[in-house]
Amino acid sequence: MRMMSRRLAQLAACAVFVAFSAPLGAAPMTVKGEVVDLTCYKGDKAKMGEGHKGCGMSCVKKGNPLAIVTPDGQVYNLAGAYTDNKNAKIVEGELFAVPVEVTGEVAEKDGAKVITATTMKKAA
Repeated sequence: MRMMSRRLAQLAACAVFVAFSAPLGAAPMTVKGEVVDLTCYKGDKAKMGEGHKGCGMSCVKKGNPLAIVTPDGQVYNLAGAYTDNKNAKIVEGELFAVPVEVTGEVAEKDGAKVITATTMKKAA
């Protein structure tokens, strides 16, 4: 019985730590850059823009992971509704390999920046 109450106390302490280490309502952020196929981009940073659009669209339509690359080279892995259904909103909106503005919550996961997009539009 004593061991069980010690285990419960440890679990409670862990729960409190996790609850207080999570960000509380992070403010949405807008990132400007280009949607890229993450796999291609990691293999060759030149695989961006109009020159890679044809090849990249086949990967996008398969549902490959995507990212936003800013003009200064920062990479934000893309998450959220825009990546659902094999990146359907990216394909339908013709948002691949063009300058975009993405708004959403930014977090860090496994050492990488992740933006959970709530809105995305072509940049003016």
